[in-house]
Amino acid sequence: MREDTEVDTDLAQTQWETLIRAYRDHGHRVEFIEPVAGLPDMVFAANAALVLEGRVFGSRFHAPQRRPEQLAYERWFKTAGFDVHPPESVCEGEGDLVPAGPYVLAGTGFRTTRAAHQEVQEFFGVPTISLLLVDPYFYHLDTALFVLDDRNIAYYPEAFSPGSREVLGRLYPDALIATRDDAMAFGLNSVSDGRHVFVAPQATGLIDQLTDRGYVPVPVDLSELLKAGGGIKCCTQEIR
Repeated sequence: MREDTEVDTDLAQTQWETLIRAYRDHGHRVEFIEPVAGLPDMVFAANAALVLEGRVFGSRFHAPQRRPEQLAYERWFKTAGFDVHPPESVCEGEGDLVPAGPYVLAGTGFRTTRAAHQEVQEFFGVPTISLLLVDPYFYHLDTALFVLDDRNIAYYPEAFSPGSREVLGRLYPDALIATRDDAMAFGLNSVSDGRHVFVAPQATGLIDQLTDRGYVPVPVDLSELLKAGGGIKCCTQEIR
């Protein structure tokens, strides 16, 4: 996320392809959107929308550099047969909107606004729980929390305000608690299918905890993409 950082683009491409192969090897279907010149952050597809029960709640990016992505993704969804609801408030898709069983967990504090949370609840009719992020290293909810299955989550408590930590503790008393080292390694920017967890290999403590809980970690190294502020989940828009 710093302009003076050098990126090995060939390695970044190889790592992205490795993620695709890992998904396919574990039985998941992968769709693609054509990249648009000048919009390199399109690789972080999770921020484009929230798709739930076949309905699409689109994005309205905080950063002006990313706003042209909105139309590209909207066209893709419409071509695929979806109707797209464009939000009125700043909202960065699954970066801050995480379906979790009967809820949508919704982050705010740095990007997505609380007003967008209200829009999401009205659009989907699903209880939407606002969680305040307080550490700028964890600017999206999907950097500080991910869903393990329909009943449980993993998260880093210090990324959240005291009140939000209490809410998470009440909802998920058996949650997997990550260390700061694992969170900083983007270990919580993971994708779980309920059994397999696609996770950054640098998050070694988290991987051990997942194994102890009976999940199957699938390490995928996206170190070059991490330089632009995105990991496994950031590159993954889940179509439910």
